[in-house]
Amino acid sequence: MTKNIYASLNLTKSLSDFQAVVRKLLELNNAGEWDGQILKEREEKIREAALILAGQCIAILLHNLSQSQSALDTAMAQTQGWWQPKTQRHGSRTRQILTVGNVLVTLVLPYVVTINKKSEQNKSEQNKSDNQGFCPFLQWLGMSEGLTPLVWSTVAQYGAIASSFEAACTILTGWGINLSFKRIERLTYKFGQTGINLRQSKILNRQLGNLPEGNVLKDQRVVIAVDGGRSRVRINKKGRKKSKTNRHGFIGQWIEPKLFTIYIVDEQGKKINTSEIPITNDGTYEGYKALLLILEAHLVDLGISQAKQVLLIADGAEWIWIHIPPLLTRLGCPVETYQLFDFYHVTENIKVFADAAFNEEAQSKEWFKKARKTLKKGNAKSLISQMDELIAVASGERSKIMVVKRNYLLDAYRKGRLNYDKAIAQKLPIGSGAIESLIRQVVNLRIKGNSKFLLKENAEIMLHLRCQWIAGSWDNFCDSIFNSFIKPQTA
Repeated sequence: MTKNIYASLNLTKSLSDFQAVVRKLLELNNAGEWDGQILKEREEKIREAALILAGQCIAILLHNLSQSQSALDTAMAQTQGWWQPKTQRHGSRTRQILTVGNVLVTLVLPYVVTINKKSEQNKSEQNKSDNQGFCPFLQWLGMSEGLTPLVWSTVAQYGAIASSFEAACTILTGWGINLSFKRIERLTYKFGQTGINLRQSKILNRQLGNLPEGNVLKDQRVVIAVDGGRSRVRINKKGRKKSKTNRHGFIGQWIEPKLFTIYIVDEQGKKINTSEIPITNDGTYEGYKALLLILEAHLVDLGISQAKQVLLIADGAEWIWIHIPPLLTRLGCPVETYQLFDFYHVTENIKVFADAAFNEEAQSKEWFKKARKTLKKGNAKSLISQMDELIAVASGERSKIMVVKRNYLLDAYRKGRLNYDKAIAQKLPIGSGAIESLIRQVVNLRIKGNSKFLLKENAEIMLHLRCQWIAGSWDNFCDSIFNSFIKPQTA
């Protein structure tokens, strides 16, 4: 499916065309010569015909809507908030909208424009003016980019989850959306930027005290896991463009995106992810201060103060433990709030200690195995005493390594972050596998990699989009995007 098809706006003809194509495809001529390849080709052709029919039907729907005075009046009313004092009606414009099956429908729609003062003074140059206009009908229905909402959200979805925009282009073509990968890139980033803007609006409302507290987490057992990843971003060099390529050079700088996931577990410790109780994933490339603002807005929106239990789990990154526990306290988290160092990060440190403490690999493995069991049983104090005894008979560089790892454990113990026995007894997780998996899926599989140098602002958008997809909240995310285009006039 490579060429655009113009809408016929004739349902009878569209059904007749579909029936003629499919009737032929359903014939079983020479069935004895069939194989998987032939069946696959028939499947693809039937799918293509069905998508074209769907596109023709959607085109009729859009045409009828555009001819409805009630719909046009509603569009005007629902977009009044976008009008400026100098905005006025300015006739009609012809716009083409792409729907599934590569079907293009042409609509004639009312147009409004904001008159620029400069162009008022120089009317002879009106054709070159900076007048800003839009079609309220398209703004109302989220079609200002020349695509139906389903097409645009599908483009953004595959633009975010595919391995590249080129790959997304191939996938979308097979599903009846024929766009260049450059346009897919632009549409994906614009869709994602709208999501970033909505997130920023939520943060601002929280800062102004206007963000209402939700109740999604009421009486629930909540887990908050936090960690950082690693990827390179593109920083363009300043100055003249290179003569050969006509481009600026750039520097690939390593940076740590910080992410979190908020989810609920049932009484058996099983993660819950439903439309009523969704997983919340998010993150940022803008540093820990920005992450704290994002996290706070999400927690208030979800109603963290009404939770039954809260568990904060992370590795030993200092910024997490300095800033997030006070934030949870300030937000009124329940008394039954726990903090845990990720068990598997801790045992990695114990393994390094064991390797430094023993010359024989067998001894190291045996001691490490027992140490893990001791830690899980809640006997961290006993384990630290054993480590002290081994340090006392060590020397040189090995002793220094052992002291560092013992101190890591000692600090966590003193702050009550090694109570794995209590977490296990209450069927709460002791590892941060959820956030590790999130980082791998969000960052490592799309943003990080050889020859991948996204601009920082684009990496931020891609991170946010992939977080929504992996959380299973893509449909709700898209709904919020399209609802944001509606802006009635406020009193």
